[in-house]
Amino acid sequence: MKLSLYQRLALSVCCAFIIITSLLFYWSNSLAEHSKFQAEQKLHNQLAEHLAHDNPLLQDGVYDKKALKNLFHTLMLLGPAFEFYFLDPAGNIITYSADANKIKRKKVELSPLVNLIANPNTVPVFGDDPRHLNKKKIFSAAPIYHGENLQGYLYVIIGGEIYDSIFRQVKNDKHLQQYGALFIGALLLLLLILLAVFRYFTAPIKQLAREMKRLKAVKFDQTKVTLSLWENEQSNEVHMLGATFNTMVKQINQQFSQLTENDRIRRELLAHLSHDLRTPLATMQGYIETMVMKGDLLTASERIDYLATAQRNGMQLKRLIDQIFELAHLEDGQVTVNLETFAIGELLHDILAKFSLKAKEKNISLSLQPQQCRFIVYSDIAKLERIITNLLENAIRHTNKKGEIAIIVSQLTDRIRVAVTDNGSGISKEDIAYIFDARYRASNAIEDSSPHAGLGLAISQKLTKILNSELFVESKLGQGSSFSLSLQLVNH
Repeated sequence: MKLSLYQRLALSVCCAFIIITSLLFYWSNSLAEHSKFQAEQKLHNQLAEHLAHDNPLLQDGVYDKKALKNLFHTLMLLGPAFEFYFLDPAGNIITYSADANKIKRKKVELSPLVNLIANPNTVPVFGDDPRHLNKKKIFSAAPIYHGENLQGYLYVIIGGEIYDSIFRQVKNDKHLQQYGALFIGALLLLLLILLAVFRYFTAPIKQLAREMKRLKAVKFDQTKVTLSLWENEQSNEVHMLGATFNTMVKQINQQFSQLTENDRIRRELLAHLSHDLRTPLATMQGYIETMVMKGDLLTASERIDYLATAQRNGMQLKRLIDQIFELAHLEDGQVTVNLETFAIGELLHDILAKFSLKAKEKNISLSLQPQQCRFIVYSDIAKLERIITNLLENAIRHTNKKGEIAIIVSQLTDRIRVAVTDNGSGISKEDIAYIFDARYRASNAIEDSSPHAGLGLAISQKLTKILNSELFVESKLGQGSSFSLSLQLVNH
């Protein structure tokens, strides 16, 4: 049978409580009894000696057995807690005050008597009880001499049979039993309080374990289980554990959802890319097959046109495959960042020079504002160049002839803002939320003769995040767009 944590704790507490209570009860009784014996024997240690010196029958060492018996009987009536015995030098009982039928011993071991007489402070010392074969009792003893000859010992049992009988009656008294019952009841109440305290402290752990089990049964789907709200108290470890567990479950479910969404996006991306890959591949294959089939029937100019078309489609296919691998590489997080300090103005001038010819073909004006850009930044120059290049390619594609494109650099406290702004076709409000999705095509996307795979913005966004920044977009349909990011400024 499996026991819960509370049941195991309760069982352990009960066992420990019983053992400790029993040991404590035994120890307290032993200590009380030992203290009582020690006090009584110390109090009556010289009783036998005083009786021997003060009694005419014993002070000269001469004893009359019958007279001594009467004397002992009289003394026992005066002191019912004592029993009196006269022993010869060998320890044999000569006479006594008790009933002859109750005497079980004929001889008493003398070594305890000698020890007590020689060392009266080593109490308690126990001697043989003549009324019992095995029982020991505290006593008072004194040697009886006649001149220099030892005649025997006066042996006084402290707490005789009458004392024991009365003590048993006292122990059986109803009031004393009631006090004992109250004491036991108090101990049981303490045990119940301890069990209740344990139950109070283990109840949250039991609840947390039950929720874990339920969550496991539904394969950790948080939507199918209602989890308890735990207060994240620093002083309550169980509540901290519960709150951390809820946070962990939420994080796991978010990751599951993200993985599911990424898988969906990946499938859609593959579906779109399969079409884009198939188009240039089919064109290449068609022209090459035509050249193979017609062979020498083609004129030199036709052959050159066919080869040029196949080459363009091959380059488009290569560019698309390169971007697919670049995007997959970025999504896997296997990217090395090489941060360095450089002048942002020099990089932007070089990028503008690279696009000057393409902009001139569409009669588009390219500019850098301010023209003398002297900001020094700390970033990855290669990745930043890739981002600005993608943004400029998009801007040129979506800007009409005689349009304007500007790279505007402005300072924001300890960072600078780099924005690529155009007055082209712009983006609608419905499309802005999706433009960074791979292969998303806006409703007003412009198709031109330049080859592109539609992955530029998705790649730019991921590169921007790698540089610990974010790519923002502001756009109005028919008025143009502005894509911006911020970079760490280096004071010089």
